[in-house]
Amino acid sequence: MPAYSYEALDLEGKTRHGTLEADTAKSARGQLRGQKLVPLQVQVLGQTGNVDYGSGGGNTAGCSNAQRSSALWTRRAFNANQLAIWTRQLAGLVSAGLPLERALSSLADEAETPAQRDVVATVRAEVNSGSTLGSALGKHPREFSAIYVAVIGAGEHSGQLGTVLERMADELEEQQNLQAKLIGAALYPAIVSLVAVVIVVFLLAYVVPQVANVFAGSKRALPWLTQVMLGLSSGIRNYGWLMLIAIFLGASCARLAWANAGFREKFDAAWLRLPILGRLARGYNASRFASTLAMLGAAGVPILKSLQAATDTLSNRAMRADALTALALVREGAPLANALAHNQRFPALLGMFARLGEQTGQLPQMLDRAALQLRTEVQRRALQLATLLEPLLIVAMGLVVMLIVLAVLLPIIQLNQLVK
Repeated sequence: MPAYSYEALDLEGKTRHGTLEADTAKSARGQLRGQKLVPLQVQVLGQTGNVDYGSGGGNTAGCSNAQRSSALWTRRAFNANQLAIWTRQLAGLVSAGLPLERALSSLADEAETPAQRDVVATVRAEVNSGSTLGSALGKHPREFSAIYVAVIGAGEHSGQLGTVLERMADELEEQQNLQAKLIGAALYPAIVSLVAVVIVVFLLAYVVPQVANVFAGSKRALPWLTQVMLGLSSGIRNYGWLMLIAIFLGASCARLAWANAGFREKFDAAWLRLPILGRLARGYNASRFASTLAMLGAAGVPILKSLQAATDTLSNRAMRADALTALALVREGAPLANALAHNQRFPALLGMFARLGEQTGQLPQMLDRAALQLRTEVQRRALQLATLLEPLLIVAMGLVVMLIVLAVLLPIIQLNQLVK
């Protein structure tokens, strides 16, 4: 039974919005009239072009085009944080013994936005019509990833939906915490760098030329530092627009090269070889890979499907190529630990825990421990890097400003000495 969103007028003339389930749009309008509401618009959820304006008809074709056009610009109903909260709420209701249909109804009623309410109502309608939760969620790929759907489907198949939902909520929250810490560690150095660039450009483009005008009539040779700063200032004022065009063209070329799969893989491989940032990238990708593999394995997903899904979480193309090679080796019968160690881009810690898990028959648990250790190591290194960069950037900014100030003061000091 499909779900419909509606807009109707009550007896007081106020506009009301909501969702309901009905066989047809005509049946939905009948339900609204039975509730003493005058239907203005009835729309099938998930089909933005199928709008019914009641028995009076209307320009449905024009509105359909407008609806399709606006759908292209709509935001996702669930962002990463909201999806984690929603998954945690659903897990709590299901684990408490509430039927899935009633749990979805409660979440639809408590949705924060109309978009979330529509998505949940559509999922509830699919479940009521006999679909599994996994297949219902799979009809909304923009909101629920393939990994999310696979884990939920495996939980339903194993009869442990509540436990799987709790594990999924934990995983989503851990990913959010890790990303927040990495962004927080990089935010302060980025702000300091931006402020430093703005200050230096302002000093070179405005302050230094003012000093040059003061000493323009002097026949004395200016100090070499002042001459260098004047040259830089002249270059910024005269060719600044060329620099901006060059930056724009460079960014455009870099974007085109980034879209090339071969270039991207070579770049990511070179990035992994960097002393500090490479280890951070390797640890971050490996922790997500291990965590996803552990979650899917614990839910009962076959190892080959789990490896394929976990490979899709890798943002580094070089590590993704290694994971695909490992998938091929496992398909041929090789142990997971040996397959992961084949190209040596994955941390040795992951291979060690995978080998231990295969030997003890507790592969998901061991992979989960490996993911936890890798995640903790990434957080520790990121905080150390941020702690080191902050004073270095401040010192570098101070040195640049000091050189500019010296370039301004040296001619004044030289003139004072001549007067004496």
